[in-house]
Amino acid sequence: MGAGVAKKSGGGGRRGRRRGTSAAMADINITPFVDVMLVLLIIFMVTAPMLTVGIPLELPKTAATSLPTEQEEPLTVSLTAEGLVMIQTSEVAEADLIPKLKAIASQRADNKIFLRADGALPYTRVAEVMGALSAGGFNNIGLVTDTGGPSMDGN
Repeated sequence: MGAGVAKKSGGGGRRGRRRGTSAAMADINITPFVDVMLVLLIIFMVTAPMLTVGIPLELPKTAATSLPTEQEEPLTVSLTAEGLVMIQTSEVAEADLIPKLKAIASQRADNKIFLRADGALPYTRVAEVMGALSAGGFNNIGLVTDTGGPSMDGN
């Protein structure tokens, strides 16, 4: 891929040199390698933002900072503005929420659940789901919000 052939022009003589003998070049052409790496970089830059949880919600904005990253993908329960309850990206009936979460949690090392709720939902609906999760034995619940909202110090 990168080696070429260079012809040597030698003076006649009997010391092992022949006229028109070709020797391999030792130079490596890295241009195709750089081109491939740049294309891969662009592909990864385009696809990386698409790998997030795919339910569009208007999360409330708060001054809270983000939690440290986890070892495994967090278990996420989402409440949409239309009133749907979702586990990760699949819709679940309210009566099946706790049994399905228990089945999923039995196969995981961490029992943390992140609750995402659309900002248009009334607080009572979010509190009902949190109460159901707590009554089902899930006590490690994190509320997901967007950053950049107002803080309590007036800023």
